Amino acid sequence: MNLRPLLSLLLLLSLGLLSTIAAAAEAARVSPGDVIAIYLPGEALLNQNLTVDREGRVLLPEVGFLKVAGLTESALSAQVTQSLALSFRDLERLQVQVFERRLLVSVLGYVAKPGEVNLPAHATIQQALQAAGGLRAGAQLDRMQIQRGGGRVNFDYKAYLDSGNEALLPTLETLDTLFIPASPRIGNIERDFDASAMSVSGDAAEERSAIKVFGEVNSPGSYAWKEGTTLMDMLLRAGGVTRYAGVTQIRVIAKGEPVQFNLKRYLESGDDSLQPELQPGATLFVPRQEEEIEKGANTLYVMGEVFKPGAYESKPDATFMDILANAGGPTRYADGRQIRILRANGRVEPFDLSGYTEGTGSRRMPVIHPGDALFVPEKTDVNEKSWLKVAPNRAVRVMGEVERPGRYEWSNEMDLIDLLAHAGGPTSKADTARIEVVAPQGQGRARTHYFDLDAYLAGERSTPLPAILAGAIIRVHELPQDPTDNKSQWVRQSSESSIYVFGQVGAPGRYRFTEAMNFLDILSAADGPTERADIHNIRISHRSEGHARVTELNLARYFETGDEALLPKVTTGDTIYIPEKSRSWLDEPVERTVRVLGAVSKPGRYRFDDRMTLLDLLAEAGGQTENALVEKITVVSKSCCETQARTFDLDEFGRTGDFRLLPVLRAGDTVYVPSERHSTGSQARQGLDDLFKIITMGALVGVI
Repeated sequence: MNLRPLLSLLLLLSLGLLSTIAAAAEAARVSPGDVIAIYLPGEALLNQNLTVDREGRVLLPEVGFLKVAGLTESALSAQVTQSLALSFRDLERLQVQVFERRLLVSVLGYVAKPGEVNLPAHATIQQALQAAGGLRAGAQLDRMQIQRGGGRVNFDYKAYLDSGNEALLPTLETLDTLFIPASPRIGNIERDFDASAMSVSGDAAEERSAIKVFGEVNSPGSYAWKEGTTLMDMLLRAGGVTRYAGVTQIRVIAKGEPVQFNLKRYLESGDDSLQPELQPGATLFVPRQEEEIEKGANTLYVMGEVFKPGAYESKPDATFMDILANAGGPTRYADGRQIRILRANGRVEPFDLSGYTEGTGSRRMPVIHPGDALFVPEKTDVNEKSWLKVAPNRAVRVMGEVERPGRYEWSNEMDLIDLLAHAGGPTSKADTARIEVVAPQGQGRARTHYFDLDAYLAGERSTPLPAILAGAIIRVHELPQDPTDNKSQWVRQSSESSIYVFGQVGAPGRYRFTEAMNFLDILSAADGPTERADIHNIRISHRSEGHARVTELNLARYFETGDEALLPKVTTGDTIYIPEKSRSWLDEPVERTVRVLGAVSKPGRYRFDDRMTLLDLLAEAGGQTENALVEKITVVSKSCCETQARTFDLDEFGRTGDFRLLPVLRAGDTVYVPSERHSTGSQARQGLDDLFKIITMGALVGVI
């Protein structure tokens, strides 16, 4: 089979596609917000990205503002090259292109940080709001505006949030203004908007048709009415009724006529016809239950130290425990050994609930009849020490840095967090990252477990809460103190949880370290680098990996770029060393230095980077001496193939100030500043001096 025609067709299609793409790129015009990239080898001043401002201009180095909006990419390159030619030479390798298409959008109104934002070319409304810090509480979502070229487009952002339909949002263009109005419900005076407080007053925006709900509901207020809304829907929107609500006497007022609704009967029957029909503007009132006294032939009374004392309707098969549980159970102040049942005939019967649950008292629960009253008295002395009444097999000991150390009664429903809270919580000196839990194992043995409370509270659930049993010991250690004046406290800290910081820091030593900390945390704990620290050559020795590995860090570059990837990951056992600036130059590798020789004040090797020039290097070497021949400074560079020597006239540079005369330096170069005694004129003068000395000596010999 002959594939040549097919390959030819594919080649033609590819060429056509590439030409189409190139034509589309050429047809695209520069717009405000776009990023222009300029690159010229050897000129660091020009190697940068420039953003087109709102006026359609870019700020060119040594030239000033240049209008570029509306230009194609080829026209842009020609315009920039023509402007730079006034200040720069040799622009043959100059490259100018549109680096990135961007949108310049103004976000105004009720946002956290109103102002101008620079967004990607296809950014959405939601990205623009995020760039402006997000919406402020109280923004009106259904009447946002896009202002463009004198026109205005309104859109409903709330509808987009409800549906996720991106077609509801307009497309952004450069120089658009996105305006977010404030909700009319926040008033005409600027103040802090509390959305939670506003929500408890309802969500109605149109007061005439709103349903007013008040009385014994959790969130009384004015709520928006919709067709088909029932009374139960409105009660749920108001947070439901409270524990004091008179659910049998709820009243609905519509068109001036009150209608009573029995919620209890509706819940028992499920008959929707019992719900009165709601009308726009209706009023819903839930009265308090205390307005009527609950009584009857089937009523029971629960009083005293229970969570919900009151009158309750009795069922024929309800037991003593059912009634007590229905009242919320005894409180922590209840005396369970002295419960009394007041019979309807006036007789009083005692009951020991604690003895019943422990199996030491009566094995039968009392029978409760309608009309009886159950009374749970308060303890006679609630300040009695817990360890006096709690048996050892039901106690847990809490020691160390907690507010109230001691012995506490333990229950299987409790966990470590409950126990610490019961002890008042850790103190400010507590080491909450390493809580010690000693659990009994039987036969006099125990198992020790360490728990990181900080990680648990931060949301890390990889390690569950330790199991606590009766007889356990919880010990909260104290954080080690400053080792400056108390070494005994410092050495108490285990090496497995420590990291070492040496060299030029404010407080070198051994520090506590956790997984939640990073390199900057431990450097700050050591009071940071001193003024003599060489932050360009920090060394980190990773001793915890089982093999030798050293990481180099240029902290100055991190402060210049803010790149978090430059910071090394450190862990316990590692060593951080920050050297001095004045270390020997012999420690510097050759590929990072430049040699300065000849007639300078301090010849030698100097650390060099691409931001330095020959003038910076001469200044660091103390400048030239009095007999320096500054017209013949030589720079020797070794390229990939050969060694080159260039001559620089410092005197001419001082007269003209032309920075183009400065030779480009690289690490590894050699700079030689000759002295005047090596010049041709100086050698000629030295020869004449020698000749005159010989003639004078000959004359003296002839006279003698």
